[in-house]
Parts: sequence; C-alpha cells; structure tokens
Amino acid sequence: MMNLDKQQKHLTNIHHILEVAEQIIIDNEHELVISDLAKQVSMAKGTVYKYIKSKNQLYLEILIKNEKRLLEISMQHDGDMHNYLSKYMKFHLDDALRTIKFHQLEEKITNTERNLKALFQELYVIREKRILAIRRIAMTHLKLRKSLLSVSDYFSYIWSITYGAALYLNSSHNTLSTKQKDTLIKSYIELVVSI
Repeated sequence: MMNLDKQQKHLTNIHHILEVAEQIIIDNEHELVISDLAKQVSMAKGTVYKYIKSKNQLYLEILIKNEKRLLEISMQHDGDMHNYLSKYMKFHLDDALRTIKFHQLEEKITNTERNLKALFQELYVIREKRILAIRRIAMTHLKLRKSLLSVSDYFSYIWSITYGAALYLNSSHNTLSTKQKDTLIKSYIELVVSI
C-alpha cells in the first residue's frame, strides 16, 4: 500500500510541476529558470530534478500534455468538420499566447535537443493519432466543398490560419473587446470551414 501512495505522490508532484512550469512559460518573457520553478512548487531545485532530468525534458512533457488535449478535441468531432474546427481553433485562439509560446518552444527544442528521442516519439505518435482521428471527416468535408486541396494541404492551411490568427490576437489583445475577439475567432473558423 505504501508503494502505491509513493507512486501517487510522485504523479501528483509531476503534474504540479508541469502545471506551474506551463504557466511560467506562458506568463514570462524570459526562459524558464528551474530555481524559479522550484520556489513556485515549494520544492528544492534538486527535488525538482528528481522528477525531470532537464529543461528540455520538461518542455517536451508540457508539449505532450498539450498534444493530448488536442487529441481529446479531435476525438469529439461528432463527424462534423465545423464542430471540430470550432473546438480546435477556440482552444488555440482563446489562449493565443500559449499557442505561440508552445509553437516556438517546439521549434527550439526540435532544433537543439538530440537526447530525448522517446519523448519526441511520444509527441509525434499522439499527433499522428490526432490527425488520423479527423482525416476522414476532413476528406469528406473537402469533397463536399469540391475543394482540390489534399487533406495534408488542408491541415497545413488550417494550422497556418490558426497560428497567424494567434499572432494577430496576441499582438492586439489589449485593444480588442471580448465581443470583438469572439467575432474575429468566428470569422477565422468560417474561413477554414468554407475552403
């Protein structure tokens, strides 16, 4: 029984570290500092390193967690591309800064990290599952729209619009009212649906 309690405490601590680290990444302009993270999770720096071996591991764990959220959205599409795109784009655009930071973070560690192949593999497997979960409805949607785009080109188009919208919303986030932001997000959704 004690072993199970230790395992649960370990998982709880990892979850807490990931939650706090994610918020630090989103809220701060500078790179995550493990000693700052340790203070915020009320642990010694060495204790944090018992749960994570490096910052890049921590970053990848956060990206995997985010990709799992996107997989959940992909599994709830109800066969309706508009429904899926509404959830997918709102997830990204309701927190545009998170979308931007995570994209930049993934680009950075993809270009610099060579030792965390298992975590990269996990990230890509989850992403592939997400894409496969919506591939069929995307194909059907493109046929109904009589679009000449391939499914992979359509997915690239969706991401380009979503990321561009995140950049715009983040740059103007202090000047848009909630109603204006919601209207803008709806127009971006309609843009990718009506291809």
